[in-house]
Amino acid sequence: MLATTSTGTQRRLLIVAAVLGLHVAGLWALQSGLLRRAVELVIPVQILADLIEAPQPEITPLPPAPPTEQARPTKPKPTQPKPVAAPAPQPVAIADTTPAPDAPTGVTAPDPAPPALLAAVRTPAPAPPAPPAPPAPPRIELPSSNADYLNNPRPPYPALSKRLGEQGKVVVRVFIEANGTASQAEIRSSSGYERLDQTALQTVLKWRYTPGKRNGVAEAMWFNVPISFVLE
Repeated sequence: MLATTSTGTQRRLLIVAAVLGLHVAGLWALQSGLLRRAVELVIPVQILADLIEAPQPEITPLPPAPPTEQARPTKPKPTQPKPVAAPAPQPVAIADTTPAPDAPTGVTAPDPAPPALLAAVRTPAPAPPAPPAPPAPPRIELPSSNADYLNNPRPPYPALSKRLGEQGKVVVRVFIEANGTASQAEIRSSSGYERLDQTALQTVLKWRYTPGKRNGVAEAMWFNVPISFVLE
């Protein structure tokens, strides 16, 4: 409020000083005879009116009014549909199954099937080819030590084994080469006596054999040789 009062007072003083200045200037212009200049220096009436107009009091804006509750929209009441009258039943036409007197009679035959379809139906599918027969197993002939021309001597009976009454059967596994000689030998089944086993092993390594054959061709292979030691 104090700032507003001081501003209004200053504005009034300025207006009064301006009016006094204009009067002084007008008197000076009359005395000096410069009327033309005095007329040019006359301030428009609108400007003087603006200067002389009293200050308007300041208007404080009113606080905004609280928002009023909006009216809730009312739902329109559903209207009942008007009953629609059901249409009157129409007469149904009944087909007349009695044939016309001039209608052709007879049995209709189906269309013949195309030749390609008939051929496909009548011709049986070819049977799949039979699998090839498995190859025949190779014919193998085992070696032999019983040929007469071999002249293989009987194994010697150890003298100590005779005195102790040792006897039995030894099976020796021998590797026979294609030329009929034995290159390896091992005990396959023991007689239970070391002397008899070693005698049989040394004997079969010295023998000659008929080599084994595969499809008629001589081939090196293993062969089991049984040797029996029996006291007479």
